[in-house]
Amino acid sequence: MKYFVILLLALVVFVISVTLGTNNNQVVTFNYLIAKGDYSISTLLAVLFAIGFALGWGICGGFYLRTCMSLRRAKRKIKRLETQLEQPVELPAKEPAAKTASPVVLNKE
Repeated sequence: MKYFVILLLALVVFVISVTLGTNNNQVVTFNYLIAKGDYSISTLLAVLFAIGFALGWGICGGFYLRTCMSLRRAKRKIKRLETQLEQPVELPAKEPAAKTASPVVLNKE
């Protein structure tokens, strides 16, 4: 629901900008790295807004996907550790301790 409201708000801003931009038919020269072009301000703003919006959603989606994958791995690890914890642990039989013949003496020089 939260994402729907955000998407709806962005769509409203886009529609308002296009509506207001139709009244401004001024042509500007847009110089980008590869070439130069003449565009109306409304078209240029709408296209750049759409590109920025798509880029933002793509970057945020990548972070969201990475977080979901990390969470899935953590849940899998927790489940594996819980199953290991539920298994009974068998303790090895105690062996008699070996007796040492003489204590260890350090030379002090």
